[in-house]
Amino acid sequence: MIRFSRQNFCALMLGGVAAMAAHAGALAQTPIKFTLDWVFQGPTSPFLVALEKGYYKAEGLDVTMDPGQGSAGALQRVATGAYQIGFADVNSLIEYNQKNAGKEILCVFIAYDFPPFGVHALKKSGIAKPADLTGKKLGAPVFDASFRLFPAFAKKVGLDAKSVTHVNLTPQLREQSLVQGTVDFISGHYFSSILDLKARNVKQEDIVSFNYSDFGMDVYGNGIIIAPELASKPEVVTGFLRATLKAWKEVAADPKLGVAAAKKRDPLIDEALELERLNMSLKMNVLTPFVKANGMGDVDPARFARSVSDVSEAFGLPSAPDASKVFSNKFLPVKADRMIAP
Repeated sequence: MIRFSRQNFCALMLGGVAAMAAHAGALAQTPIKFTLDWVFQGPTSPFLVALEKGYYKAEGLDVTMDPGQGSAGALQRVATGAYQIGFADVNSLIEYNQKNAGKEILCVFIAYDFPPFGVHALKKSGIAKPADLTGKKLGAPVFDASFRLFPAFAKKVGLDAKSVTHVNLTPQLREQSLVQGTVDFISGHYFSSILDLKARNVKQEDIVSFNYSDFGMDVYGNGIIIAPELASKPEVVTGFLRATLKAWKEVAADPKLGVAAAKKRDPLIDEALELERLNMSLKMNVLTPFVKANGMGDVDPARFARSVSDVSEAFGLPSAPDASKVFSNKFLPVKADRMIAP
């Protein structure tokens, strides 16, 4: 006969309870489908780091992460219900929400406090100023955020956007088509297009870039958006943001960590190029003076309201959507958890 002491019996009971709790925790994982705006690259590697290190799991989230083909495309994925969370251009969201009252998609976290949008040409094309784009061919994926915002840029610089011919390209063919001369200029995030051209042996001094922010477009960039049904699950949204922030802090402190995570998802990436791309995005778009003072994720209310109004006018919308239905900071973790430094 096997005899158990009181201590052994208690230990077994506690072990059983712990096992049951762990099992229950595993069953409690909330499935989340998350879409990026673009392919796996350095700038979005914090999401991959959070996934790889189990930060989402620790928040009770079973996250599936997929690459995208443009910010507007990521918005459509969330709008159709195919994905619960996405990483997308907040300006495309402004247009969508104005046209879909009652079905608004909410941005809950701004990642790019400074926008990376613009158009790019080669000096040999003779394009030296925005007016030179008249009558030219613009190569861009239809879901590209810079392409979607091109009419707004054109209005700012006094250019007739309809005078430009759009050539629909896949992301993989965009920079290649510019180099081959089948299009005259392309649209794209600065850190994407410049470095992708560099990878095709184009020197930076041979590139002409018109960054929208240099022409009076004081707008925000990409942020994390959620499907309407998640608004009633604040613990899920805040948990996702908290896990992402933890990884973003680590990547800002050690960018090579992010590149390594991206390399695991896409073994063909150029690590040195992605490290440069990541550092460029951190310096230009993420670690702005506002973010250093206030932490990642939030907005300046007055600036955001202006951007909603300006983007709505540039898109020719009949009215601007309510800014509070475009962005909300109520899901953000506390400020201390959002402070980030290189």
